[in-house]
Amino acid sequence: METKKSIWVLFSILGISGWILGSAIQAGAETMNFKFLNHVTRYETFPTGDIEGHNIVISVREGAAIFNRGELAWIKSTNYVDSVKEGPYTFDQYYLITFQDGSRITCRNKGAAEAALGKTASEKIMGEILNGTGRFEGMKGTVSVQIKFLPLEKGEAARKALGEVTFNYTLPSK
Repeated sequence: METKKSIWVLFSILGISGWILGSAIQAGAETMNFKFLNHVTRYETFPTGDIEGHNIVISVREGAAIFNRGELAWIKSTNYVDSVKEGPYTFDQYYLITFQDGSRITCRNKGAAEAALGKTASEKIMGEILNGTGRFEGMKGTVSVQIKFLPLEKGEAARKALGEVTFNYTLPSK
């Protein structure tokens, strides 16, 4: 009798554990991919004055995003770049993705590039999802961006960018 009771308790524990783990997997990480094209809408350079060619660049980029699911969105990023002429640079970028239904995702990329500002043909950037609103409320995760730059055209302050982005994220269970 005691053995049957122990087996029943064991199966109950296993069943409850399976249900909990199954729920955790269901609320696990998801992936979202999109491509974008953006251009600079505002650009200003501030010389630091410490050494020749050391500048702080503040810019705003805007453009369209096309998601693998067929959805469209608008991206607006605010960028801070610390660059030294003919040398690597560091950057800090915040961007907001606004969907047609008004939902939003806010992200941040921060890092360093090997080449001088404007000299690279492409970059790979890692970042984080800070938050979301609407159907993305409570979103958290990581961002991987692969960017290719188009040649600078006459009259442009900075090159247009084409990119592919992958979000690995979680949303709170409802």
